[in-house]
Amino acid sequence: MSETRAGSVHVLVVDDNQDSVIIMRGMLEPRGFKVSSASTGSQALAAIKREPPDVVLLDVMMPEMSGLEVLQRLKEEYQTGKIPVILVTAKTQDDDVVKGYQFGADYYIPKPFTVKQLVYGIELVLGKGEPVA
Repeated sequence: MSETRAGSVHVLVVDDNQDSVIIMRGMLEPRGFKVSSASTGSQALAAIKREPPDVVLLDVMMPEMSGLEVLQRLKEEYQTGKIPVILVTAKTQDDDVVKGYQFGADYYIPKPFTVKQLVYGIELVLGKGEPVA
């Protein structure tokens, strides 16, 4: 993905762990992605209504509202139902992965992950399919 194409992609990172947010921001911003973040489900839903991202990177295990609840609300709404959502989580048991897809996830990236996995997942859900360096 070229710097200019990545630069037009807005990624919302939703994770209650600030270290995870910092890591994902550090992986994506140098590659030209615009990154914003939210640390709770309600913050994420408000941010998405205010400025819909091109893709959401969503943690599953969060206080107040789980990532699956956020995912379900996004997919139920006409305005947000088409926004690709990638679950980025340590919950990697088969049942967890299947449940994520049943709730409407577009892709699943297990923690820990590499920058290549993260960028590939974003390209995949956005239909850009170019190899990642």
